[in-house]
Amino acid sequence: MPLPHSCDLLIRGARVVSVHTGEARPADVMITGEFVRALARPGAAVEAGQVIDGTGLLVAPGYVDAHMHVESSLLAPAEFARVTLPRGTTTVLADPHEIVNVVGRAGMAWMIEQGRATAQTMLWAVPSCVPSLDGFETTGFRLTTEDIAEMLTWDDVLTLGEVMDYRGVVGGDPRTMGIVHEARRSGVRLDGHCPNLSGDDLNEYLWAGIDSDHTKNSAAVAVEKAGLGMTLMLQEKSLSPELVRALQELPVLPDFCLVTDDIAADVIMDRGHLDHIARVALEAGMAPLTVLRSLSLHPARRLGLDDRGVVAPGKRADLVLLRSMTDFTPVAVVCGGKVVGDAPPRGVAANPFGASVNLAPLTEADLAWRVDLPDGRYVFRCIQVNPEDTYTLPGTVTLAVRDGVVQWEGVTALLAVYERHRRSGRRAMVPVTGFELGRGAVATSYAHDSHNITVVGTGARLMCDAANWVIGAHGGICVLLGGREPARLRLPVAGVMSDRGAEEVADGVRAVREALHAWGWRHRNALMSVATLPLPVSPQIKLTDLGLVRVSDRTWEPAVVSPAPPDAGDAVGRPGA
Repeated sequence: MPLPHSCDLLIRGARVVSVHTGEARPADVMITGEFVRALARPGAAVEAGQVIDGTGLLVAPGYVDAHMHVESSLLAPAEFARVTLPRGTTTVLADPHEIVNVVGRAGMAWMIEQGRATAQTMLWAVPSCVPSLDGFETTGFRLTTEDIAEMLTWDDVLTLGEVMDYRGVVGGDPRTMGIVHEARRSGVRLDGHCPNLSGDDLNEYLWAGIDSDHTKNSAAVAVEKAGLGMTLMLQEKSLSPELVRALQELPVLPDFCLVTDDIAADVIMDRGHLDHIARVALEAGMAPLTVLRSLSLHPARRLGLDDRGVVAPGKRADLVLLRSMTDFTPVAVVCGGKVVGDAPPRGVAANPFGASVNLAPLTEADLAWRVDLPDGRYVFRCIQVNPEDTYTLPGTVTLAVRDGVVQWEGVTALLAVYERHRRSGRRAMVPVTGFELGRGAVATSYAHDSHNITVVGTGARLMCDAANWVIGAHGGICVLLGGREPARLRLPVAGVMSDRGAEEVADGVRAVREALHAWGWRHRNALMSVATLPLPVSPQIKLTDLGLVRVSDRTWEPAVVSPAPPDAGDAVGRPGA
């Protein structure tokens, strides 16, 4: 039967990239409705409602993000889609555990509803860890096994979201394993989160049915996981030349995915989304075809989306037009058979979660670190941060105690976490070392995954002022430095997302980053570095509103290590076991 003589959209004069063979062959792409109708010989006599001149361009599959969190962009779903779709991201699998930790099932239902109003395909994972580590933090909501079982039946849900309590899986924690078993019974895929898990523990994790990982691993552990059939999902911080080289030296290159996980609005606007991750992968030494396959075919297969990830008749017309195989930022994008055009900002018309910060304004007395110790000098545990990733180490700081109050100002920075969901008044404090900080403070309601009010500073007055701005704004980020204008970003949607357009949000995030760097918090992703300080499943030591957590052991860490020797000075940031 001859090919049809007409179609709705025709891409003429381009070369079509096959992710199966690696070839790029001249063909005119005929699109009818949402699907590719045919790959016709170049110049074939075809009538079309719309024609795209693809001369000199490549047609490739649209990009599929198999692991990400819309909330981490700090944008609401419609605005996220508006700015990532023109970058080639036509499908996302989003885990909304940030908003669900704050407002529960209603938050996920709202995200799904918002996502359906976009041209981008938004699919969803039911969060498995709300809270991320049960019993070690206070969240606004706690999902039960019954909640998760029902949510797994919702439309557009494909997976159980990342099982972050990997120690709970390995140790057979009843709640965690009940959630895992429910997901297996429902037949969905189970996504993982298990940084550097190896050997017998990795075997137990895989035995539970969790067969992907998006966290940062050593090259050796990544190869071990790939060798066991685990789907590696490589985000920006994982893409080292060492890891890429180790994978490409294997006898068979494993099927892995490139993912974004957490990318804020300013990065999307300035550098891109999955197209940015592709650029990082190329710079790390990954072959162009491997990059394209890991953006399209592999994640589509991982998610069971057989209707996309390739350019072929009968497949969904989610396409990108590229200048070359070394430039993954599209010249044009087609999504569901429609050409993606410019769209105006779309703020949130109605915000049902604008009153989620349930915390009274702080006073300087609330910044007093009170301990049940007699006067004297003591060696306190501290959290040591680093400039590269969110991995933290335990260290020690020698501080004086006077009248039951730790005298930290002038010696070290302090991290304080205030419970903001249940008006409990719970709070916890610990010194933070690793950067040379000036006079200043940062406060945020965007603080993984409990999103309790998290404050870091070198002075109680500035910490109090920064926290009170966030409380008064019903969510946000505030950086106060001596002698500088405040850097502020409002996040009134559950305290984790803005209700404004991406351009405005990006400006705010840039200001926050610049202020953090000026203060001395010189991290490659300063916003995420601060936001994960209260995340008790992120190695190695973190602080929640309930106390200091030794992550790898799932245990509480004592705040006081020992009394200080008589001749001890103020030892800041000394490593400790």
